[in-house]
Amino acid sequence: MASNHVEIPIHANVLEPKESEGVEESNNNYIDYSQRAQWLRAAVLGANDGLVSVASLMMGVGAVKEDVSAMLLAGFAGLVAGACSMAIGEFVSVYTQYDIEIAQIKRERETNNNNNNEEAEREKLPNPFQAALASALAFTVGALVPLLAAVFIRNHKIRLGVVAVVASLALLVFGVVGAVLGKTPVKRSCFRVLIGGWMAMAITFGLTKLIGSAGL
Repeated sequence: MASNHVEIPIHANVLEPKESEGVEESNNNYIDYSQRAQWLRAAVLGANDGLVSVASLMMGVGAVKEDVSAMLLAGFAGLVAGACSMAIGEFVSVYTQYDIEIAQIKRERETNNNNNNEEAEREKLPNPFQAALASALAFTVGALVPLLAAVFIRNHKIRLGVVAVVASLALLVFGVVGAVLGKTPVKRSCFRVLIGGWMAMAITFGLTKLIGSAGL
């Protein structure tokens, strides 16, 4: 009598669902640091610019004026002017990029007869208003550092020294934060912003002192 054989297939990939779930979870945990570039650039640039600009301006005024009111007034004017300038400049820059990318999306749709949702593609583009606000806020935060450092110090020489030291420490902090968020070398970032800040403050102080001594 012939026997009936029933074949039961055995799959070696029975664990594939778990493995695929692990891959999916890994993909979900993946962070594309290039997506942070737009807002990170605006924030770090704004904070560094605010700190260096206002600190240098205060050091320059302090080179020829010992009155604390003159330094604070110059620093406050630099804060307001710089924050407005950063916001407007960033808005114009990012809006120009936005218009260029929108035009490119429309050209690609017309060329390839692509019916993709244009609104969804627009959402991935940089927001000019967010970039402008981030730049203005970051500049303000950076500019407040030397202002707050000098506001309660009456001695002229001590005030200049405190502004320089506090600005240097803040530059190091901004360098570390920018490097950590962007996953870039910390030492290189700190060295770059610190040397740049020192150069700006030293040049402003020296030239202002020279012009003030010449009586111009």
